[in-house]
Amino acid sequence: MRCIFCSNPDTDVVETRTSEDGATVRRRRECGKCVKRFTTYERVEQLPITVIKRDDRRERFDREKLMRGLLKSIEKTTVTLEQVEHLADEIEEALKQEETTEVASAKIGELVAKKLKKLDKLAYIRFASVFRRFVDVEDFERELKKLL
Repeated sequence: MRCIFCSNPDTDVVETRTSEDGATVRRRRECGKCVKRFTTYERVEQLPITVIKRDDRRERFDREKLMRGLLKSIEKTTVTLEQVEHLADEIEEALKQEETTEVASAKIGELVAKKLKKLDKLAYIRFASVFRRFVDVEDFERELKKLL
């Protein structure tokens, strides 16, 4: 594995942990050249999940894209990166349990919204404002009233 800092191909695994569900292996690595540490995750590659977008385009499910959206939603909240990783794992696992490998983006959005609502109300509102495409303040108010 190449070092993410200096691209040196010589890195050593200094710690390995398996996730609670046994589906992911987390490895802490150290570069032999710059001595910096970084984390990698190992998962079993399964059949790709295809996301059907609102305009009927299809694209491959991208966990990193999901993570970026979740991280934007949780900015300046008390939600930890570990909680976000766990949330992404739950969402990805739920998608893999579907009967088909094609899933509508709206379904993914609803799943994310439901899980964020339980985790952190502010993160939920941030996500919902983009996902539900709030047009004006009234849309925002209606969603806040539902929470209260």
